[in-house]
Amino acid sequence: MTEEHLDRMVRDADPYRPDVIGRLDGAKQALLEEIMSQPTLDRVVESPQPRSRPNRGLVRRLAGPLTAAAALIGILAVVTVHGAPPENRQAAPTETVGPTSAGPTTSVVFSPVALKAAEENPRLLVDEPGWQVTNVYGFAEKQGTIAFRNGKRQLDMNWYPADQYDGYHADRRHVSDPEAVKVDGWPGDVFRYSANDFAVMLRPRDGVFVEIRAAGGDRTEFDRILTHVVRVDVRTWLAALPPEIVTPDRVDEQAAKVLADIPLPPDFDRAALADVGTNDAYQFGAQVTSRVGCAWIAEWQRAKRAGDEAALRRAADALRGSHNWKVLHQMNAEGDWPEVFWETADKVVAGQPVRYAEALGCA
Repeated sequence: MTEEHLDRMVRDADPYRPDVIGRLDGAKQALLEEIMSQPTLDRVVESPQPRSRPNRGLVRRLAGPLTAAAALIGILAVVTVHGAPPENRQAAPTETVGPTSAGPTTSVVFSPVALKAAEENPRLLVDEPGWQVTNVYGFAEKQGTIAFRNGKRQLDMNWYPADQYDGYHADRRHVSDPEAVKVDGWPGDVFRYSANDFAVMLRPRDGVFVEIRAAGGDRTEFDRILTHVVRVDVRTWLAALPPEIVTPDRVDEQAAKVLADIPLPPDFDRAALADVGTNDAYQFGAQVTSRVGCAWIAEWQRAKRAGDEAALRRAADALRGSHNWKVLHQMNAEGDWPEVFWETADKVVAGQPVRYAEALGCA
């Protein structure tokens, strides 16, 4: 596989690529083009010292698109506010989720960590039967995505830090003139990409702003759907997530499963995984293996510079052994992340130039 092929796989990992909804989201397209055009963001394993440390914010903005390759496109669960939470979600008699439009009252317990993470995001749901979650990732550092699908219609909710609002809004003005709208009392602007592709950018609130984009259906249908988008309380939002979603209170449990057969780099901090946010299984696997891979590459580079042959062999064996990691094989049928990971690891061990920081999202 060539370096050009790797670049193409990284670009194709965006969940909004053309074969999914017809075109890239404007901001993500601009971001990917920005990164691909800036060689100063690369780290090449042959260099004794990193060239320039990539901007941490830029890396985190890219983390979703890079690791989102075809993540759980199949239906996971009904998440409209009408429906009760999945039966296999752990329940306890202490916390109560009140009924919404038509749903029953449900008792569910959530950890303080999960409640805090949910409190810091807008907590928007589609209050109409038939809409189902297909992707969830992010919600760390006031950024995240939930994608819904109802038949051929798709609705994506992306939120970002409020200080990025002006830049995104200016970008969308190149798409069309804004039209004022409100979503559950939250003011925003609608932008038209095509006759059946619309987005509404909600104004900053509580430190974030939200962009809701829909593909399929005309403007009348888009406006109708928006009337069913509601902001809910913390426990209702958490209870609506499918059980497959890894919320902050389940990170330790799921990380133990992912890491069961993976050798850990020296001083690897499992506790640091608490900041990965809320993710579906694919995204969580990518987040965890990214950190392990980046740490092993850093150890490989350290050992090579120090002439530590024993440590160099251990790092090389761990990176080569990634071809046997169970989680990557489980993910391989759903997207390109495992292929990107293996390609990158193999090139590092072979001493070939590779933009590993960009490919694996290393901070």
